[in-house]
Amino acid sequence: MRSYKSLALVERAFRCIKTVDLHVCPVYHWLADRVRAHVLLCMLAYYLEWHMRQRLAPMLFDDTDKQAAEALRASVVAKAQRSPAAADITKQTTGLTEDGLPVHSFRSLLADMATLARNTITTVISPHYPLTVLTRPTPVQQKAFALLGVPL
Repeated sequence: MRSYKSLALVERAFRCIKTVDLHVCPVYHWLADRVRAHVLLCMLAYYLEWHMRQRLAPMLFDDTDKQAAEALRASVVAKAQRSPAAADITKQTTGLTEDGLPVHSFRSLLADMATLARNTITTVISPHYPLTVLTRPTPVQQKAFALLGVPL
């Protein structure tokens, strides 16, 4: 039964790859090497997303302690339980994290992070000295990049 239920995770992963988050369009390849390369890229993209979700969990509506939730279940066929960390009403009712930042879905957090930009400007006066301009990150973006371990 546990294996059958884990099939839902695989189905969710393929749905995520093709539609919801990653938007990997169906590409039609006929050569075996290209098909393998396309599947590899899809799996790498999903693997990257999985790691990002793990690290960004404190900022998301996701349950951060799934093992504790699994331990609360009476059996595999019983209704899924929320972990004590997810049962903390503060995140759900206020929509704020422990440090006062808004809680996001994965998609909305990616959209928020996408507003950070780096522009390189080259002028006619000094073409050999480009100027790099970064937009100022918001507190949400600073926290997300800190959780990902990416320096700004």
